[in-house]
Amino acid sequence: MQDLFSVKDKTVLVTGGTSGIGAMIAEAFVRGGARVFVSSRKKDACEATQQALSALGWCRALPADAGTAEGRAALKAWLEQEAGGALDVLVNNAGTTWGAPMEAYTEDAWDRVTALNLKAPFFLVRELLPLLGKRATAESPSRVINITSIAGQQPASLMAYAYGPSKAGLNHLTRVLANELLAKNITVNAIAPGFFPSKMTAYLRKTEEAERALAQTVPMKRLGSMEDVGGLAIYLSSRAGAYMTGNIIPLDGGMLLRS
Repeated sequence: MQDLFSVKDKTVLVTGGTSGIGAMIAEAFVRGGARVFVSSRKKDACEATQQALSALGWCRALPADAGTAEGRAALKAWLEQEAGGALDVLVNNAGTTWGAPMEAYTEDAWDRVTALNLKAPFFLVRELLPLLGKRATAESPSRVINITSIAGQQPASLMAYAYGPSKAGLNHLTRVLANELLAKNITVNAIAPGFFPSKMTAYLRKTEEAERALAQTVPMKRLGSMEDVGGLAIYLSSRAGAYMTGNIIPLDGGMLLRS
């Protein structure tokens, strides 16, 4: 039982791992003794994250845009060189949103949101399949964790019309990939967060009063924390979570109970 929740020495990639939920997950894995690679489009953010998390354990960061074919190729080449060509856990966290009234919502905004939130995870999984399969066994499968959102299960749009549908699509893609990758000893699950302190909720947390008001909309009366999302990601990546695949797990403080 002592090692049931261990991720020590696992090799992990977290996309969008320099801020918000991605940074929380990356920190949890670093603290758990994993070898953690994080990516982000911003060089400065990568350098700052690598420096901060390296004080806690093993972390390397690469500026790369997972939403482009060039960025995904760079991530694959980087892991092949720096991680020995093997990957135990892929966390597809990179995402974006856009909000505007329906009459002002542009096709370009829709395309950018769905490209990063839905298309990119599929093609990154496909690119990294050889690395995910290298050490995968029936007893110790490799893991893919897609970060979706309860917005993919709720009709409220908050004028972010592409965001919820893109996350709903990623929920379904999670099940499709889980079904297909069982034969390769790779599990695929999704975490669907509610409100966490992140860039995507920044517009709802502009002041301390606004953040307290937001927390009051959650049945548990608080926002999510690093321990909440990091703990769940570690569970899904450890021996304890090895028998789970194809699941969409809400992490929302009870919000879906009252949707």
